Parts: sequence; C-alpha cells; structure tokens
Amino acid sequence: MAVTHAEPRLWTLAEYYALGEAGFLEHTELVEGEIIAMTPQGPQHSTSLTYANQLLVVAFGATHFVRVQLPLTVGERTELEPDFALIPRERFDPARHPSTADLVIEVSVTSLAYDRCEKASLYARAGVPEYWILNRNTRSLEVYRDPRPDPEAPFGVGYGSRRVFGEQEECAPLFVPDRAVRVAELL
Repeated sequence: MAVTHAEPRLWTLAEYYALGEAGFLEHTELVEGEIIAMTPQGPQHSTSLTYANQLLVVAFGATHFVRVQLPLTVGERTELEPDFALIPRERFDPARHPSTADLVIEVSVTSLAYDRCEKASLYARAGVPEYWILNRNTRSLEVYRDPRPDPEAPFGVGYGSRRVFGEQEECAPLFVPDRAVRVAELL
C-alpha cells in the first residue's frame, strides 16, 4: 500500500489575520504561507527583552522606533514578529506594518537553529542590512551583515558576514557606527 502525504495548506496574510481575529491563533508567525507556532518565553528570554528594550530605546530611540515583538511583513505570505526591529522614524508608516528595518534582533534560548537559518534568510531577503542574534546560551551576540543571494539559504538569500561578540565586548550597528552597546547590557 502506497503512503501519500497531504500537502500543507498555505495561508495568505488576510486569511492569517482573520484566523487571529477569530481567536484561533496565539503567538504564531506566518512563514511562506505556513503558520508556525512560537515557543513560550521563559525567564531568560523575557529578561533579555526587558534589558535590551531599555538599552535600545535610550541609545537609538531618538532616530528609530524600537518595535518589540510586533509584525514585520517581509513578503506576500510571510509576517514575522522579531523580538526587536529598529525602524527609522522618517520611514515609519502608521497605516501598515514595516517590511524591513535597519536592524532586527532575535533573543535566542531554544530557537537558535531556526534563528540562524530560516529567520536569517527571511530577514536577508527583506533587505535588512543587519541582523543580530542575542544568544543566551553562550552569552554572546551574533552579528550578521551584508545580505546577498545565496542558493544554499532556505529562501535564496543569506548574510555574507557573521561575527560573534563576547559578553564583555561592544558592538555598534551599521546605522550609527559611533554608538556601541556592550553585549552584557543586552543579556
């Protein structure tokens, strides 16, 4: 007897919103039409969100909106909710979700492989020039820059450079290279 596999049902943004409004979805993201359940936040994750939010607003809030776990629409069938997206104030449109950012940051405790692979490829494809992963397990900051075509990346685009900063090091975003933050203060 042959085994057949059902094809997944792919969703549009409008359908995804309707499911949410009807109360069928909690803490999910839409990735290329598939609804992905996100893991609950443990204390390590929420602590980093608290510390990083305070630091990012103080350091970059004059020029950027610091969006925390809010939608970033990066395609017709993809809407992510990064832990942080720094959106230039002059490019912010209150009538729609942003489609890119100057900097996206994910706090990673249990989702490191997903953040490094699928999410990195999606952010690179959306033209995000810089993507940071705050790695709680190694107490480090992984910095990805230079989005470029990459046929081996899940969505055809990846980052050309990756650098890891230790907890006692400082890192400055590309959009303000003279304003560094210490990794330990984000943890």
